[in-house]
Amino acid sequence: MRRELVEKSLYRLIISYSRPSPLIRPFFTLPTSIIPDYLISMASSSSIVLASSDVIASSYDVFLSFSGEDTRFTFTDHLYHKLIQAGIQTFRDNEEINKGEELKPELERAITESRASIVVLSTNYATSTWCLDELFLILERRRECNHFVLPVFYGVEPSDVRNHRGSFAIEVKPYSKWTDRNVSRWKLALTEVASLSGEVVLGHETIILKKIVDTLYNKLDCKEVPLPPNITGMSIHDQEINSWLEQDNLVFLVIKGMGGGGKTTLAKYIYNSNQKSFEYVSFIEEIGSTCKRANGLLKLQEQLLNDILEGKKRKTPCVSQGTRIIAKGLETKRALIVLDDIVDHKQFVALLGTGKINAQSKIIITTRENTDTWFDLSCWRYHKYEIKLLNDDESSLLLCRHAFKSIVPMAGFEKLVLRAVQYCEGNPLALEVLGSSLFMNDVENWTSQLTLSEKEIDSRVQGVLIRSYESLPSDTLKGLFLHIACFFNGIDMDYVVKILEPDYSAIFGIKTLIQRSLLSLSSNKNIIMHRLVQEMGKNIVRQESIRPEKRSRVWLSSDSYKILGKRMVAKKVEGFALDIKKMLEENLPFKSLELKTDALINMDRLKLLQLNFVELNGSYENFPEDLKWLCCFGFPLRSIPSNLYMGTVVAIDMSYSKLEVFEPSMVILSLKILNLKDSHHLLEIRNIFMFPNLETLILWNCYGLVNVCKTIGGLGSLTLLNMIGCKHLFNREQMDLSSASASASDTKHHIFSFPSSLHRLFLKDCHLDYTDSFNLTFCFQPDLQYLNLGNSLFESLPFDNHHLENLRVLDLSFCTRLKCLKCLPNTLAELYIYGCELLERITFQSPRFTLQEFGYLGCIHLYEVEGFMKLVPIAKLDETELGHMKWLQQYEHHQVFLVGDDELTTGRSLHIQMLYEFGIMSTSLPDINDPNMTPEYISDSSSLSFDVPSCPKNKRLKGINVTFKYSISGDDWAWFCKVNTTNGVLDFMYNPKVFGRPEFGELCIWLSYWPIGNTLDTGDTLNVSIVVMSGLEVHECSVSLVYSDQETIENNMGQEEILGGDLSQFQLSTGAYYLCRRDFFELLEVGRLTPDWFSTLLCGTIDYTEVRGWRKTGRPRHLNPSFTELKTVRCIIHGPQLEDIYKIADMSKSSIGDKTVAFTSTLLEERIINERMGKTVDFEFASDEIESFPSSPEIYDKQIKSPDETVGRQSVIPSFAGKIFNYIVPTAKPTSAETETSSQKSLDKKKNEDDERESRNVNIR
Repeated sequence: MRRELVEKSLYRLIISYSRPSPLIRPFFTLPTSIIPDYLISMASSSSIVLASSDVIASSYDVFLSFSGEDTRFTFTDHLYHKLIQAGIQTFRDNEEINKGEELKPELERAITESRASIVVLSTNYATSTWCLDELFLILERRRECNHFVLPVFYGVEPSDVRNHRGSFAIEVKPYSKWTDRNVSRWKLALTEVASLSGEVVLGHETIILKKIVDTLYNKLDCKEVPLPPNITGMSIHDQEINSWLEQDNLVFLVIKGMGGGGKTTLAKYIYNSNQKSFEYVSFIEEIGSTCKRANGLLKLQEQLLNDILEGKKRKTPCVSQGTRIIAKGLETKRALIVLDDIVDHKQFVALLGTGKINAQSKIIITTRENTDTWFDLSCWRYHKYEIKLLNDDESSLLLCRHAFKSIVPMAGFEKLVLRAVQYCEGNPLALEVLGSSLFMNDVENWTSQLTLSEKEIDSRVQGVLIRSYESLPSDTLKGLFLHIACFFNGIDMDYVVKILEPDYSAIFGIKTLIQRSLLSLSSNKNIIMHRLVQEMGKNIVRQESIRPEKRSRVWLSSDSYKILGKRMVAKKVEGFALDIKKMLEENLPFKSLELKTDALINMDRLKLLQLNFVELNGSYENFPEDLKWLCCFGFPLRSIPSNLYMGTVVAIDMSYSKLEVFEPSMVILSLKILNLKDSHHLLEIRNIFMFPNLETLILWNCYGLVNVCKTIGGLGSLTLLNMIGCKHLFNREQMDLSSASASASDTKHHIFSFPSSLHRLFLKDCHLDYTDSFNLTFCFQPDLQYLNLGNSLFESLPFDNHHLENLRVLDLSFCTRLKCLKCLPNTLAELYIYGCELLERITFQSPRFTLQEFGYLGCIHLYEVEGFMKLVPIAKLDETELGHMKWLQQYEHHQVFLVGDDELTTGRSLHIQMLYEFGIMSTSLPDINDPNMTPEYISDSSSLSFDVPSCPKNKRLKGINVTFKYSISGDDWAWFCKVNTTNGVLDFMYNPKVFGRPEFGELCIWLSYWPIGNTLDTGDTLNVSIVVMSGLEVHECSVSLVYSDQETIENNMGQEEILGGDLSQFQLSTGAYYLCRRDFFELLEVGRLTPDWFSTLLCGTIDYTEVRGWRKTGRPRHLNPSFTELKTVRCIIHGPQLEDIYKIADMSKSSIGDKTVAFTSTLLEERIINERMGKTVDFEFASDEIESFPSSPEIYDKQIKSPDETVGRQSVIPSFAGKIFNYIVPTAKPTSAETETSSQKSLDKKKNEDDERESRNVNIR
């Protein structure tokens, strides 16, 4: 009896705890740790809520108590339907009680299961004992659990009810229910209900009905679903979710993510936040598990029908009929529906049909499945949203709320909280479970519990995560998942695919596992498996047997060591890993045992073998014969044993080996990867022709290597060759690695020939020199895409660029003797020349600059990059080159500190320089007074306007000089020069790549020449302004006209891009150009893009084109900052695609910056990731969705082809778009000495980044 009372009390607390309502507010938060286990269950895959199978939750929102004689077919009937239309589930006796059932128990149950009651007090209400009993039970319920009661006085006065007058003057009647006891309690009930605030029906019933519905709606908040307590991190989803909600005709939101990641919690959060905006709402939970029960899908259909069909109870004889009724209802009703945890397409179709859905409806689906094909055959459009796991701060907050009932750790627990957060890796379910289990524990118990959790995953978390594994459709997929969990987490995907294909259909399988949120890929294509998912997989293997040798996979070195040392029979083992070095580093205790090769004899099914830093004794004759992966870091022998059979091996990894000679004894057709990285004793590689299908060869840091078999040139499948650090290999004249024998005439020049199949070639740190004794040639390399010659010693490239017709990435960093680069191929997309101190000039086969990534920090003598810029000291220019500015020569020894482009200015001479860019000549001068600078038009503000006069006799207008004087007023500067005509013929905005920075308190002069005479006519009104957003103060702005007899240069140092020439890459709209080559990423990272700047730049210059929305999928994940009326901005790039169309939200001109910054940053980051993964981004538009586009034909090319995967991201020239958003924001500069130190640190950093980049591109572990 006592246990029963406790359970009832707990149940009441649970109900109030789990239902957020203004009516039901618990006085405290109930710790889950004090609730019996049988009252706790998992409500969804993503959260924990409290529930009980022993008690009945609320089935109705409102119970209607009324006199049928008075109001059944009038007022009460109208009120009932209004409540139902408002989504308030209402009980009334004639609708809900079937014939033959006893009325009294049904009424009691309905009152108990309702959250509120409406008592319609009419003339004959008090004449019915049923009504009076209902009233007594209702008020008793009100006193016990805050049951809301609303009296409605229909045709009666509240005072008559309260004072028992008229028809409410009830009396005792003999031989009836009107006993003295009953009448007394009924009178008390009438007095109590009449004392409550209610509604008196005197006038128009319509008004009263609306007031009643509104009161109930606000009091009950009855459409909400219970959210788990202490939810964290919901705000990070707001922007993208709100964008989806605002977009018409985009009905579906598919929320995906790993188990326990918060999918259901997010769906509940969205539902509760928006349900009041919809006419009909429905939240269907746990679809996958419900459908496993008898008639489960039918019951779900009935629940959905009850929610969207005005509350009328529906019974469906079969699923197909239920689907038809649902589909018909969804055509017209504006509904918010959540379908939680859908497992397969059949459930999806059964609950929604395949027909038309009201365009104003919103349907949220949570699933772990791949839903792409679900929408292929329908006209439905959807947005896929991958749930984001919590960051460390959010994880700590959630953990502390459960473990300490606080938002911060208790003193002394900080390190343990950090350890717990790192273990959970942002998974909310794991944080909740772990935090609750640690509640009220001391430091010692925390440490013990964390250690246990790290060894074995909690069963509650395992139960949620394993559902994703169990839903995999085949044993092959399950086997692939377990292999990755045990051996390949964090490994390059291509590496894993080559090993496991075709046995496990690895390409398709990995894609499927990613779609089901069991895997993800890093930006450099490494497989990433969440720690808890990995532990779940390992736990599945552990459950195969209590004995490790009887399991299919053995990955713990302690287990592997015992199996080998004790020669245990392990016939079921498919994968086996032992790492002695790791055991020593982790101080794992183990008894010294002799490890022999014959311990592997009985492993008949073994395919994956890792023996890192293991010394095996015995013959290799009986090694397993079906190996696919042989990984032996630190291989102890000097050569490969001749009796080691490797006929089926796909990948051999012998990094850090002690090999001196690598010579295979047999042809291995299956071998695709050979990695001998850091084998410092290796001298020679022989008979490499025995690997005819080899695709990847890694010889990184084999610095003792002096000879490679000449047949390497005949490996027709080799695509990646890494010889970084093999400096002795290229310094021996007796070497001849030509694919053909050298003739007598070739004895002086030894040729190193590479296979023509190469895609990526790494020759960094090989100290290559272009001398008579050694000639490096690539012959014909049609497929070479990446070439790294860093730290070489040549002065110019030692090969013919015309042979590299597909080269996209060239890295020549720290080639300190390199002086010039001529005729670089047009295909080149990325060029890195960090630290090339002597490099002066770069030209291309095409004069048009097409690089998408360009790194040139430390090139202190670089003065010209063809088609990009030219920056030359005045002292090196003659009078012909200076033209009408030849008077500047007298100031050639003056110094000005240049800012704007750190990579270009760091370490450069301070003497006055002339910048040639876009055909504009510009220079920065100290504050001087020279008669040659006397202007024709001058203003003491930052802008001026004038009408172009007629030209003097025998003169022709060539251009204008624009000058302004300025001082600095801060550390960050943002400005551009704007030149336009009132008639709209021209509109130029220009950000010079570099300009002068004066000292504080001093003035500086920016002098520029614009050759725009051919676009100006007499009488044109010319407007010139210096638009400053921050950091500068303009003291004077002036303009002078330049005529033909004053101008001797025609094409500005041979620049192809001249004002009035081809500036199509920089065109914003007709006649409007934004001329800038700044790095957009740099500006975003320092947070200096401001709304005012965007407003000033874009107002009046951008053509807007309405587009109603996106079409289905095929767009980058972040290309949807707002799904209201979308606009287009034409973003300029320097590459094959001259104009791409991106979207920004429809916004007022005053607020354009805020949203554009946030949107464009995510857009650019997403595009970088796509480019690195070699993806093609396809933008699809429906023909009827495009009202008008700018006339330029390039924009209709809707496929944006991204380059092949090459190197890691460099923060240099953006590889696409964004140029119209870039402007000069240089930072305050240090002294010259500080600059040199900073430059060296930057170069050192670049070297480290270079090494890391290469390590990610060698397809090794």
